[in-house]
Amino acid sequence: MNLLVCGVGGQGVILFSNIISDLAMTAGLDVKKSEVHGMAQRGGSVTTHIRYAPKVCSPLIEEGTADVIVAFEMMEALRYIHFLSPRGRLVYDPHRIDPLPVTTGAVERPTDEWLQERLAERVRHEASGVKRIAMSVPAFDAALKLGNAKAQNTVMLGAISCLLEFPEDAYHQAISRLVKPKFVELNLKAFASGRALCGKA
Repeated sequence: MNLLVCGVGGQGVILFSNIISDLAMTAGLDVKKSEVHGMAQRGGSVTTHIRYAPKVCSPLIEEGTADVIVAFEMMEALRYIHFLSPRGRLVYDPHRIDPLPVTTGAVERPTDEWLQERLAERVRHEASGVKRIAMSVPAFDAALKLGNAKAQNTVMLGAISCLLEFPEDAYHQAISRLVKPKFVELNLKAFASGRALCGKA
């Protein structure tokens, strides 16, 4: 399984990836993970490559080979769509975080409609005629409803749980192990919210 996770600094990409890696290791699989933080503390791009199987030799996912891309932000989804395999699945949050050139006015802000159209075009183009799945998950909005936007990552975790082979209780156990105790209950609720969004409530 090749899983590419992308987002912006502060969205919890690393914790999300640590939970997935923990799930795979607990299941007895070989796991390799690579992180790119960039200028994360200044709102820059953050990506992680997660690969798991009975035996994995390299931590990096080659372009066009990601089975699943999880994007916490729409522009990051567009930035990394070329990694998706011909039969891969894109799961993205339509939430927007404008980069510094946009917030300073140096670059015009693209509309949500324009981004959605470009993303749809890239999914079709990169697929070369093979139907791929792009699933929009309003994880940020769901986290806000739970009272904490930082739970966006575990909402996304719940949403992609329907695409991975791990049992639901394994996610609960991983969250309990890796999340600070005072935030475990919130994150379990966020995970359940994500499961509901993908029809697995």
